[in-house]
Amino acid sequence: LTPVFFIPVQGLRGRSAVTEVITAHDLGIVLDAEDERALFKWFVASFLMGKRIQAPIAAKAFHLLVNEHGCDSPDRLARLSHRQLVAILGKAHYVRYDESTATRLSALALRLVNEYGGRFSALYSTHTDRHTFERRLLEFDGVGPKTVEIFMRDAAPVLF
Repeated sequence: LTPVFFIPVQGLRGRSAVTEVITAHDLGIVLDAEDERALFKWFVASFLMGKRIQAPIAAKAFHLLVNEHGCDSPDRLARLSHRQLVAILGKAHYVRYDESTATRLSALALRLVNEYGGRFSALYSTHTDRHTFERRLLEFDGVGPKTVEIFMRDAAPVLF
């Protein structure tokens, strides 16, 4: 895995805490509006980090899915069985949400394949404004405001 940047923040009652922020760059993803795979990979990474799970665990799950199992497109992710996804997530210690995350990752990939021709860019090419695009992302099962916030933090500058 690539380095993780640590940003100190104030914890409860003045105690020091650490928040880990992992960017697309940290994961080796170079975002470009024309690069389908890069956008999809960052969306998957954002999806994994958007759950109540430690960022390094989400990053490891991403690494296993994309780098070791080649799931760098909706089509490739959709080919994995539920059991395979659960096993990959478990190997990353993404165990608290492994079953539901596996189900939602499969649904996400299948929806991109079936409704958008497997092209992530089809989500934003027909929606020119950021707000509409963000609402479209929120329509995916398991994608909430935190996932959209993480995704847009790095993707917005190249998309809008």
